[in-house]
Amino acid sequence: MDGDAFNPECPTRLVLDRIGDKWSVLVVLGLRDGPRRFTELRTMIGGVTPKVLTQTLRAMAADGLLTRHVFAEVPPRVEYELTPLGQSLQAPIRAVTDWAEEHVNEVMAARESAVGG
Repeated sequence: MDGDAFNPECPTRLVLDRIGDKWSVLVVLGLRDGPRRFTELRTMIGGVTPKVLTQTLRAMAADGLLTRHVFAEVPPRVEYELTPLGQSLQAPIRAVTDWAEEHVNEVMAARESAVGG
């Protein structure tokens, strides 16, 4: 099935919503070097509540972007890791992140001008 993002009924929009969500983007970046525990991810990302991070991780797992590994230890240890599908997002997300970091000053200046002018 081919997608048509301009069609409101197309499931492509669901995929764009997932990969365009700021928390999903940050999770992909946070897992780029390998598996991480919940607390590691939350600390790395910063500013995300445990509830929102939990929701994001569950949605990403349901979408096949990451896996959740539970280790039978006391206390239980849980790690999250990108699937091959999730790893395929690294290059486009890195490109957008690089662009954002390179142009943040220009965007912020334009925003300041729009608000002040």
